[in-house]
Amino acid sequence: MAAYKDLSVEELTSLKADLEQRYAECKARGLSLNMARGKPSPAQLDLSMPMLDTVNSASVMKAEGGDDCRNYGVLEGLPEARKLMGDICGAAPENVLVFGNSSLNIMFDVVSHAWTHGVCGEEPWCYLDSVKFLCPVPGYDRHFGICEHFGIEMIPVPMNEDGPDMDLVEELVSNDDAIKGIWCVPKYANPTGISYSDEVVSRFAALKPAAEDFRIFWDNAYVVHHLYEEHVELLDILQASEAAGNLDRVYMFCSTSKITFGGAGLAAFAASAKNVEDIKVRMNFQTIGHDKINQLRHVRFLKDIDGVRQHMEKHAAIIRPKFEAVLDTLESELAEAKVGSWTKPRGGYFISFDALPGCAKAIVTKAKEAGVVMTGAGATYPYKNDPQDSNIRIAPTFPSPEELTQASEVFVLCVKLVSIDKILAERTS
Repeated sequence: MAAYKDLSVEELTSLKADLEQRYAECKARGLSLNMARGKPSPAQLDLSMPMLDTVNSASVMKAEGGDDCRNYGVLEGLPEARKLMGDICGAAPENVLVFGNSSLNIMFDVVSHAWTHGVCGEEPWCYLDSVKFLCPVPGYDRHFGICEHFGIEMIPVPMNEDGPDMDLVEELVSNDDAIKGIWCVPKYANPTGISYSDEVVSRFAALKPAAEDFRIFWDNAYVVHHLYEEHVELLDILQASEAAGNLDRVYMFCSTSKITFGGAGLAAFAASAKNVEDIKVRMNFQTIGHDKINQLRHVRFLKDIDGVRQHMEKHAAIIRPKFEAVLDTLESELAEAKVGSWTKPRGGYFISFDALPGCAKAIVTKAKEAGVVMTGAGATYPYKNDPQDSNIRIAPTFPSPEELTQASEVFVLCVKLVSIDKILAERTS
């Protein structure tokens, strides 16, 4: 099959008729499939069920230091949990705080604290005339949602193959003291799967922002989420920032949400001693301690970083075939047609698909009509405004292999049909 742009109007019209018949057959199946969110599948969640048996009686409720995990206290988290989470994200235990199950919750709280009380003694953001964040795009919609909730202006920054456009980042942060932060998913990024190069991480560490309270929001959500035996290694941002004399610039976040249970994992915050103490001020008023029984469970189940790696190999064995099935379908059905491009991630939870400009919303709508729910077009951009209307995030992890086959079939049909409509409209305009 030649590229669609090289086909005649007659050839495109004939092809469209065949595709519409196949699409009608898909709609007639009454499908109800969801590839909208990057959720672990039931098979992945089952991997962690033995964790529930590690803490099952009063006699085993004490942590290594003797604390009774059923009671109040230990605000920073159990020492052994701080070490485990620090080993996962790459931070010393004393610079780690362990929270509940959601790193997104921590990010929201950190922004909220800065908004009402400032960062490390600086003026609260709510009193400022303007507060801005840099947002690498395509990126994580929930990061953008936090900014939108607080009325923080979002400035899109293009993503290159090795991370954000650092020339632009350096220029912006050094010249505008209203820019207070940048969102980063540095390893197997959401949704592209891109990992930041050593050069990009080093340039982040060396940033010279105009705002003293500027912070890099380093969301290490997929730090151990490899799909293949050959791992991508990420330069340690905390070490690099310390070497550059900028350790206070970094807020790091991670969780076990996609390691153990999405709804009952552990989340952690890691930063310099100064930043940790600043966050603890709020915590002293907010809580008397998070769920230490869950912290104990995780430490006893995962044990250490080697245990985490072995556990994640089991996850990879489940989801790697799903990624490969989607990528094989995209390659076999769309490569020659040249009506889209896509990333081929080595880890993480998503595939980023770029349709022809102006087609993403129509593709997502058409897929939904056939019973396949995708992430909303535009969601990977601030204010849900993808200027090209081309990016679509594909989440292969949750559906079963059979459902994924059906969903992929519907998706490529929709891409083809919408692309043909666009090409025909351009030819006749």
